[in-house]
Amino acid sequence: MKKRGGGLFQSTLVVGALTLLSRVLGFVRDVVFARLFGAGPAMDAFLVAFKIPNFLRRLFAEGAFAQAFVPVFSEYRTRRTRAELQELTDRVCGTLAVVLFVVTAVGVVAAPVLISMFAPGFVGREDQHALATDLLRLTFPYLFFISLTAFAGGILNSYGRFSVPAVTPVLLNLALIVAALWGAPHFTEPVTALAWGVFAAGVLQLLFQLPFLWRLKLLPRPRWGWRFEGVRRILRLMLPTLFGSSVAQINLLLDTVIASFLAVGSVSWLYYSDRLMEFPLGIFGIAMGTVILPALSRRHAEHNPRQFSRTLDWALRLSVLFGLPAAAGLMVLASPVLTTLFLSEVFTAHDVNMASLSLMAYAVGLPGFILVKVLVPAFFARQDTVTPVKIGVAAMFTNMALNIAIVVPLVMAGFNAPHAGLALATSAAAWLNAGLLYLTLRRRDIYTPEAGWGAVWLRTVVALGVMAGLLVWGALAEPWVQWSVFERVTGLLGWVLAGASVYLAVLWASGLRPRHLRGPADANTGAADEDRDA
Repeated sequence: MKKRGGGLFQSTLVVGALTLLSRVLGFVRDVVFARLFGAGPAMDAFLVAFKIPNFLRRLFAEGAFAQAFVPVFSEYRTRRTRAELQELTDRVCGTLAVVLFVVTAVGVVAAPVLISMFAPGFVGREDQHALATDLLRLTFPYLFFISLTAFAGGILNSYGRFSVPAVTPVLLNLALIVAALWGAPHFTEPVTALAWGVFAAGVLQLLFQLPFLWRLKLLPRPRWGWRFEGVRRILRLMLPTLFGSSVAQINLLLDTVIASFLAVGSVSWLYYSDRLMEFPLGIFGIAMGTVILPALSRRHAEHNPRQFSRTLDWALRLSVLFGLPAAAGLMVLASPVLTTLFLSEVFTAHDVNMASLSLMAYAVGLPGFILVKVLVPAFFARQDTVTPVKIGVAAMFTNMALNIAIVVPLVMAGFNAPHAGLALATSAAAWLNAGLLYLTLRRRDIYTPEAGWGAVWLRTVVALGVMAGLLVWGALAEPWVQWSVFERVTGLLGWVLAGASVYLAVLWASGLRPRHLRGPADANTGAADEDRDA
């Protein structure tokens, strides 16, 4: 059973729409955080305690493990028997669970050391360091549950069931909102409720996906398999990808380390601006990367380099068409967005100004972040984990050097927002990472651009210019701080819709049509339906 070429685009829309739901709830969560906890030392402590397991999740579960597991699983599914596929699932699950349990136990015991490593600026602030340590002991087990959730999601994605893993993060946001609104008043230190919310969310997300694995008849029966051939292949692929697939997250974590030495609130300002930057990144960049990895893995398993290149070309075109306007919109609307979402008695106008500077700096790198999410799967689908590691490490060291080169002079000059320099360095590193990945694919003849790129760039630049001009002329002239909450929300929605409408209208007038957004013909988009019918 075959479907027409719109399958990849439709899958991306599904993942993007469900990710949008999760991001909207994430915004609600952050609004609740900002209005209840502000940007003080307690919130900084929680954000560090949450960032450590969250960073390891992105580095390990959604990064190294997912990128290594999906290609091997896809190969087993394409070339091996059903029994061999089930054994791979059982062995990977059992081995992963044991390793995660050991890592989690070590993390809980070593919490004080981890806080000192990831937020050395807390060392001289004993109360804040102690609070962050207590919170980390509650949040660290999240890594165990969410990594197994990512394992289940990799199986579901390989079968075209993208909606279930995409909607799963909604449970994290709901758990944290409930913890903040109803749990916080019952604790001496209110942010402790948030740490319990993280723990509960990990359990809920794993339990949510198990019934869907059962429907696929692939519910794991965990078995130790350290020496199993498939497990060892995944491990070999994982080791280098621990850096290569998540270098952006390493860079963001380095920002937190340095920010812990800066003014109180710097960690929170970077957190809120990063969250806003991740909204379009999650809706499009992560959604695109999630969808194309199984598709590219199948193309490689089928020895079809032509379709491999065409699939990647389609993803890059969409990255340009939607990544650039998202970056421009965030840059222009940074202050209005932050004012609308977070301004309150505890998240002051000063906090809005500080966070808007780092958001604009992050927006500069948003297209680079999106391109990395699209380009890295092209290597991992070919089971090449060495190349993106080398490139990622180069980008990481560049980021570290830029952190020093930008932030130190700003601090010495007395600039009141050196944290924005951290965001700018991260953006520059993302562009370097994306550029080197792209050039490597071209040099190795893995990717060859299809015809029509000139028209793509011309349409995008013209539409982008019109959209940005409208927003600068109109949105920035509004008295956002003086408005009521209702006026801010309606005003922001109005300008976002106006900017998006103008951008799409110019693209339409220039000749772009929905058929141009369809992916290449994908004979495997119907695989999930075939399996379901079976």
